[in-house]
Amino acid sequence: MRRPAYQNRVTKLREKLAGIPSDTLWIMRPENRRYLSGFKALDTQIDESSGSLLITEKDALLVTDSRYTTEAEKQAPDFEVMTHKKGLQESLPAILARLGTKDLGFEEDFVTWSLFRELKKNLKKSSSPIRLTPIKGLVDKMREIKEESEIKAIEASADLMTEILSEVIPTLKPGRTEKEIAWQIEGLAHEGGADGLAFASIVASGPNGALPHAVPTDRKIRGKEPIIMDVGVKLDGYCCDMTRTLFLGTPGPKFRKIYRIVFEAQQRGLERVLAGVKSTDPDTSARDVIKNAGFGEYFGHSLGHGVGLATHEGPRLSPEKPVKLEQGMVVTVEPGIYIPGKGGVRLEELVVIEKQGPRILTKDRHYYDFTD
Repeated sequence: MRRPAYQNRVTKLREKLAGIPSDTLWIMRPENRRYLSGFKALDTQIDESSGSLLITEKDALLVTDSRYTTEAEKQAPDFEVMTHKKGLQESLPAILARLGTKDLGFEEDFVTWSLFRELKKNLKKSSSPIRLTPIKGLVDKMREIKEESEIKAIEASADLMTEILSEVIPTLKPGRTEKEIAWQIEGLAHEGGADGLAFASIVASGPNGALPHAVPTDRKIRGKEPIIMDVGVKLDGYCCDMTRTLFLGTPGPKFRKIYRIVFEAQQRGLERVLAGVKSTDPDTSARDVIKNAGFGEYFGHSLGHGVGLATHEGPRLSPEKPVKLEQGMVVTVEPGIYIPGKGGVRLEELVVIEKQGPRILTKDRHYYDFTD
């Protein structure tokens, strides 16, 4: 059965061939491979691939090994599946010769230096020379604007994560460890039918919360301290990402103040997540709130990033490299303040940019009203 969504994506990619020197595109990044073909297999490590795509103006091949042939044929019916027996690097020259390739465009952000050198050596054996041309972000850029089916998939992922948090939050109590809470989240994700976690859950309490990408430890959570939970699941291939900062009891005045500042920064950032606006604008709006409150040095990361088949993809909401935001983009808005040795506060929503503005997909609104 042919699938219009994948056919349309390949057609759009072929249109981009006219603007680059390559006549053949070699797609290895798992998210891009799935986006174009529907092939779901994962790469278990950086030096092992479950398959790659070769796309020309007329041909669409999925090259894999015997471990994945059956699922490739089932999941990617729009592609001709070729099973190599000698290894990809050794088989590729003959396949490219069959395609009549003169210039092979490869994903420069994903092909390792060792793979590039080995391929270059093998291509010298070809009867006619084949150039290797690095291509950056061609398919990744296409993925930035989500189709309606993709938005629904991301929203379903966010809904599942909301359900999980609604079960986890009531069980929080002093004495539970960060690891125990993280394991609970992972277990509920699998019970809820998720493919798995979108990323390793961050559960960071007290001083550990000053580390934006903290790894859960055996530290026991305590009353009145901030507990950052940055979590997400993957459902039908699509990710979600959300962060809540929780307290067991009312925190002291310093963290009540920090919480209010971060919340206001998030609201100012959300107001600027609009179609036609530069991607730097939401970051500036949120960052100014934190800076003007005297905590600028404690907010070191970007305001947000795109989410889809990968947890981190374009566009970035950052102070640098502005791009125009467009309808259909799905991004996070996640300001934070991190005080070394004390703890931190981060609040994160996942939103889709629509005609009327941002629509929040992470429906759990577990926020505090700390008014002194």
